[in-house]
Amino acid sequence: MPLDLATLTLVERPVTKEEGKRILERDAYCCQYCGLDGMASFENALNMSVDFVVPRARKGKKDERNLVACCRSCNLIKGTRVYRNFDEAKAYVLARREELRKGWESAKTTPTKQVAAKAPKSASKTASASVVGSSPLSIRNA
Repeated sequence: MPLDLATLTLVERPVTKEEGKRILERDAYCCQYCGLDGMASFENALNMSVDFVVPRARKGKKDERNLVACCRSCNLIKGTRVYRNFDEAKAYVLARREELRKGWESAKTTPTKQVAAKAPKSASKTASASVVGSSPLSIRNA
């Protein structure tokens, strides 16, 4: 059993393997937030986990009504925020995923000037280092 560092008491594991498997099977290995099908591929299956709708950090109970199948991305996005109900949590996760997707796509299509500006400088530094010598000791001796 894990140790609660705040109270130095043993705490129950969040979800046992059997409980987790039961929740995943109940939800057909499908993320309840974004709809990722955990049975579509091995990579998707590895990405699946069980999420507390009301987080344990916010007094969420280990009850089947409070547990859902969830991909790790949605679980990370949802975090420990508390929502009035599951639908509100789902709306937040989907909206945040869309924001992140748009930011990623714009960063991917727009080359940054800083990366292009740094490339020639780093090339000149390596060239000057190779002129001095091939080992750090040759720099000290010079």
